[in-house]
Amino acid sequence: MTEHRVVRGGIEKTAVTVHPSAAAASAAVAAEIAHLIRKRAKAGRQAVLGFATGSTPCGIYEELVRLHREEGLSFANLVTFNLDEYWPIQQDDLQSYHRFMDEYLFNHIDIDRTNVHVPDGTLSMEEVGAYCDAYEARIAEAGGIDIQVLGIGRTGHIGFNEPGSGATSRTRLITLDRMTRRDAASDFFGEWNVPRRAITMGVGTILDARRVVMLAFGEHKAPIIAEAVEGEVTPSVAASFLQQHPDARVVLDTAAAAELTRFKTPWLAGPVGDFGLTWDAALTRRAVIWLAQTVRKPILKLTEEDYNECGLQELISVRGTAYRVNIEVFKTLQKTITGWPGGKPNRPRFVVGKGVDEANGPDTFPKRVVVFSPHPDDDVISMGGTFIRLCDQGHEVHVAYQTSGNIAVFDAAAQRHADFVEEFCEAFGLGDGAERAGTIAHTIGEFLRKKEPGAVDTPELRTIKGLIRRTEARAGAKFSGVKQENIHFLDMPFYETGLVKKKPLGEADIQIIIDLMDRVEPHLVYAAGDLSDPHGTHRTCLAAITTAFHRMQDRPWMPRCELWLYRGAWQEWGASEIEMAVPLSPDEVERKRMAIFKHESQKDKALFPGSWDTREFWQRAEDRNRETAETYDALGLPEYQAIEGFVKWTPSEADGSL
Repeated sequence: MTEHRVVRGGIEKTAVTVHPSAAAASAAVAAEIAHLIRKRAKAGRQAVLGFATGSTPCGIYEELVRLHREEGLSFANLVTFNLDEYWPIQQDDLQSYHRFMDEYLFNHIDIDRTNVHVPDGTLSMEEVGAYCDAYEARIAEAGGIDIQVLGIGRTGHIGFNEPGSGATSRTRLITLDRMTRRDAASDFFGEWNVPRRAITMGVGTILDARRVVMLAFGEHKAPIIAEAVEGEVTPSVAASFLQQHPDARVVLDTAAAAELTRFKTPWLAGPVGDFGLTWDAALTRRAVIWLAQTVRKPILKLTEEDYNECGLQELISVRGTAYRVNIEVFKTLQKTITGWPGGKPNRPRFVVGKGVDEANGPDTFPKRVVVFSPHPDDDVISMGGTFIRLCDQGHEVHVAYQTSGNIAVFDAAAQRHADFVEEFCEAFGLGDGAERAGTIAHTIGEFLRKKEPGAVDTPELRTIKGLIRRTEARAGAKFSGVKQENIHFLDMPFYETGLVKKKPLGEADIQIIIDLMDRVEPHLVYAAGDLSDPHGTHRTCLAAITTAFHRMQDRPWMPRCELWLYRGAWQEWGASEIEMAVPLSPDEVERKRMAIFKHESQKDKALFPGSWDTREFWQRAEDRNRETAETYDALGLPEYQAIEGFVKWTPSEADGSL
């Protein structure tokens, strides 16, 4: 693991530890918990832990289970109290936190079940008040919580302490904020199915713990982390109360730390050397673009006064005059722009940060290209213009859809397609086929009429939904110019649970990627690098690809293979990050839109659109690409209708490799 810094004081008002990946962060917290359990066991005492649910702490629980199985860590002396539970909800419901804790932790360790406490969502309204008081009493009887593990919601809530929760609040029934319910919508297969209330420990209950560890992973958590850690203490952001705790710590991956001052604009927090940084080309580029956007000037019009007045005197003193720095950064940005993402015939190779490489002769042309798409529509949503251009420019383009996407189809759409198949068979007199289709359609119809919210689809229903996504993806790829034989459906096993919750990435998933790469031997690979995907599928799919790249370094064709990362529907690369910018004309924007429209099941309203953006996917894509072009224009670069941005992947500790 790389070195990481702990900073307290200054701009950060709570201790913050940043790890290179969520896996490293989870392992570190699990090690701390294991140390406490062993220390207390040696002294003949109990350890008391407060646990959280959701995707964030899963890595901790998986590591604790591993420590139990492989290193003999016993939980016999452990007492646990969970933060919260939906109300009303049955303990065996798919979304119940009782069930969550059993599946991730309690069923796999030797804990005494009488020592496990999770709020009871089955109580009547009349029983809740007394139950909450008793929950507080049980925590006190156990001697208080030694370590409280927390996640953080996008409203800044800890537990279910929504905005307005005070520092002295205790365990109680609370009404969930609209944003919280929207964030939970995917787990319940629709916001309308999410309970409106929950039982939660109060902020005061949490602050009573002797030590508090709050974790956050991913880009989408970065803004609220910055607010909670660097902002004022306020009931509007319950997590900000951790600033007042004597032993609280925030544990992040690099993505969740991105909006903290020492990462986003370290020059505003003091000499950059204090943060282990130097004024290299990357930091200089980031600072100059920030300055240009702050003073609203093109890069080449920035003056010495602009640098001095905005806290960048150190940059000028190290790198030279404003004029020299401006030219350097402007040329770097200029060289990112290319209309030939796969290279030109009989022309030099495009090199990141340098443009074309005139010294080494002509590049390979045409190239073999693999575009990996986590879901069946990410290819056209995220890089549809580049996708089409690669095909138009004569490259051998393959597209690989990593998952079936079969949970993201409305039940009504599946019913309609089942009815079509039944009537199709009848219309053409297909005999036994029609009878079989009718039976399947009837079975599906009966299931849908009785289906409970969040229930797992039957295999037949999942198959139909998968076929809907598959035929839409094929139509979009063909429209973009991909040949039928170059369209690959990988159906990676980790995804096929029928639930939003997926299995961990496994060896079978990695091998599927390796097998395809060995068949194609690509020169260029594109993959989704947008880790803000709220359901984690993109992160898992990227980990599969980067793991495959690590394992295939001995292939003779690998040295000439490049991996470029695009962003999906939730976020775009910033101008300081983009290493290849592919401009799109108005006609190309229209073609990209039509390719996205081939995904009819996701049109108008997708089942899981992402909770913080109500726009359709094609609207998000067009707005993002237009805004990137406008950013380049404002910085003094040529004006384009739209730009798709890419970053070249290089191996690092944060790849999530197995």
